[in-house]
Amino acid sequence: MVPGKKVAEGDDDRAPRQRLKLARQVIRQTGWARLLVTAIFLVTAVLVGRYSWSIPLIKDAARAFYGMRMLVAAPAVGQDQRIVLVTYNDETLRNTGIRSPLDRAILARALRQIDAMGAKAVGIDVMIDQPRPEDGELIAALAAMRIPTYLAFATNEAAPRVIQLWQEDFVRNFKAQVRNPRVRFAHIIVDPDPEDGVMRSWPRPRRGMPPSFANALAGGVHPEMKDYTGSIAYRLPADPSVPVFSNLPIDLVADPATAPIVASQIRGRIVLIGTDVLEIDRFDTPINLRPAPPAAEDVPAGDEQPADLNERIPGVEIHATMLAQQLDGVVMRHAPDWVLWLAAVLVVIAAIATSLADLRPWKLVIALIVQIVGFGLVPFWLQQWGVDTQFLPAFGWIVGWVIAFTAASSAARAVNSEQRRFAQSALGKYLPRDIANEIMRDPERLALHGEKRGIFVVFTDLEGFTKLSHAIEPEMVALLLNRYLDMLSAVVLRHGGTIDKFVGDAVVAFWGAPISRPDDGERAARAARAMYEAGEEFRRSVPPGLPPIGRTRVGLHYGEAIVGNFGGEGRIQYTALGDSMNTAARLEAANKQLKTTVLASRDAVDRSGLDWWRPMGTVTLRGRATPIEVFEPVPDMPPDARARMRMLFSLGSLSADELRALLAAEAPIEDEDPALQCLIDRLNKTQEGSYVLD
Repeated sequence: MVPGKKVAEGDDDRAPRQRLKLARQVIRQTGWARLLVTAIFLVTAVLVGRYSWSIPLIKDAARAFYGMRMLVAAPAVGQDQRIVLVTYNDETLRNTGIRSPLDRAILARALRQIDAMGAKAVGIDVMIDQPRPEDGELIAALAAMRIPTYLAFATNEAAPRVIQLWQEDFVRNFKAQVRNPRVRFAHIIVDPDPEDGVMRSWPRPRRGMPPSFANALAGGVHPEMKDYTGSIAYRLPADPSVPVFSNLPIDLVADPATAPIVASQIRGRIVLIGTDVLEIDRFDTPINLRPAPPAAEDVPAGDEQPADLNERIPGVEIHATMLAQQLDGVVMRHAPDWVLWLAAVLVVIAAIATSLADLRPWKLVIALIVQIVGFGLVPFWLQQWGVDTQFLPAFGWIVGWVIAFTAASSAARAVNSEQRRFAQSALGKYLPRDIANEIMRDPERLALHGEKRGIFVVFTDLEGFTKLSHAIEPEMVALLLNRYLDMLSAVVLRHGGTIDKFVGDAVVAFWGAPISRPDDGERAARAARAMYEAGEEFRRSVPPGLPPIGRTRVGLHYGEAIVGNFGGEGRIQYTALGDSMNTAARLEAANKQLKTTVLASRDAVDRSGLDWWRPMGTVTLRGRATPIEVFEPVPDMPPDARARMRMLFSLGSLSADELRALLAAEAPIEDEDPALQCLIDRLNKTQEGSYVLD
């Protein structure tokens, strides 16, 4: 055996193990949860890139994007010499004095002229679905037609909202009276998009229906389009002043005196007779989207119609456009389903590769622009080459790319920031999380300096814990204390506060620094109440056999303090210094004498934005000369009762006796509300000024 070969094989054996080790490291650093979320986003990106035409919100953008492609790709052509429109217009309706059903005498005269002029064929896009006095004249004209003539037809089964059963029977009986084999039916049903009413596609086949106008009038020139249901190939006029289809008023054609003037435009052409009236049978198309017109009854008499209604295409012109497409044999093919799936997957792969590439910022920007522009231009190129891009999820490619790029970038950042998270976690053991985050972003924040800020301070104490610590084993003391501090710390962090310090079983926290929020007062107030409730939960969870543990008392105050990093160069602590801290501590201690659990100063109450406070009188805190008003949170107390108490204390004209009498009515049973009873007792003992605490 060749030694060199053996070494190479050993290297080959180690390579898979190294790749497996690297994969495990990536998974460990990223985390299974993040990997799962990333995978979900990547799958979502593929689905968006495949089905964006059907996804809410995105589908509207996809349709608009398709309209842009149609407008760019639509060929500019001269006037079509094979097809001519003969239409009832608004002037026709005024002249005949008949609006619905349309006047059939003028239609009969026009048919005689068209037949005499030597038209190739004629299609009547007007439903003869109910009787008119001039029906006999129209039947006679149709019976005499020498050119192929197609009557508009639709069944009640195929179009129940367009034609009722009795109307269908009338149309059938009307044709039976004509007795001319050259007069046949052709269906006029079109299929606007049900989402927005835009005419984008050929009508789908209906059971028991004759051929469509386009297929019938074309005479089967291109049999492959018999069951075509793809996009309508719209065209634009090369000269804006010359429409794609000549449109002649039916009055002009029906009058023997003026018919010779337009005979050259009729001879040898396929004639489509329909309406070109502002509010009747008009449609939006991808190349000229306009707002839908108001309903006729919503337009006040005499008001002008919006000018953009003229931009909407009459239904007869839609049929003419499909007829021209049939004559030209323009069959637009959809991309196969597997191609759409492959495109969606490739888009996601491109996004992942771009996000993971170690590119300089300017190169990354160029790569992003090239890919986004490429995804946007490919659909235009496909449309230009005859691919039907109506249901192409082109806009979804861009959205899917963004989703995949964001997901992959997020996962990559998670892996690359493992060391940063480790350092941040270590620093977070000594500093609050938000301060640790600031220091990680800006190490200069470690400089020793302070600033004056208005902060909300919370001070707590666990009643009787010092005495308890002397009665149980040290291990149990540590277990209970750590659990208690963990519970209260979680409350502070959950409400966005900064933990200042632990002093035995006491917790000191504040809000408003280093980051202040508009709702710091509410956060602090809710945290104060929640810390008391956490203390009660801790009391209930103490193992049996231990001496009872007292309540958690809480003080809340708002005031100015100096906050910042204080200490020596070897050890720092982010803390607050000032009289506000002492006031909060004295409020906590005052709970014992006032029979309360949570006490807040008026400065804190007024900034809390909460109405769950009730006044507990004016007291002079220990070691202070200036009295302050104190309040207790009572969220379970009826709001009207709290409001009455606040009103009583706001009435400065009440005497002490009157105030005591009114407050006594709020505490009929002494044991139910010891704090209120204590307040009444204090008022009995204090005739003037505030109650001085020991």
